[in-house]
Amino acid sequence: MRFKLTAAALLAALAVTACDRVDPNSPLGKRTAIFKEMLKTSEDLGGMLRGRLAFEPQAFAEGAAHLDQLSRQPWQYFPEVKDDERSSARDDVWEKQERFKALARDLEQRTAALVEAAGRQPLTPDQVVQPLQRVEDACEACHQAFRAY
Repeated sequence: MRFKLTAAALLAALAVTACDRVDPNSPLGKRTAIFKEMLKTSEDLGGMLRGRLAFEPQAFAEGAAHLDQLSRQPWQYFPEVKDDERSSARDDVWEKQERFKALARDLEQRTAALVEAAGRQPLTPDQVVQPLQRVEDACEACHQAFRAY
């Protein structure tokens, strides 16, 4: 009897926990996954420039190109109206879409500039410090305006 009661309690807890998860195929799930990949990629690039990781020119250039590709993807997963209350985006994303889209385009331009800088050979950290900082500044500007912390 005790086993059945424990099993039932465990199943109930799992069911409640599962309800809190985001569907990875939902717009929220897709944009969240892209933003996480963007963060990982930019952290690796920053780590190469800040001494946490060894600077490898080829890996840096590939990472910059990957970040550029990612920077163009999440915006399609922001529908016209807020889709999920669990989103870490402020309502301003939907209320001030022109500003949101302008910041998205700014990020895309800055990642493209990073790719261009990373394509110059021989690649040195000095060539990409400022372009990466501009990418990070674009991310921060959007977070300040639209992310609920």
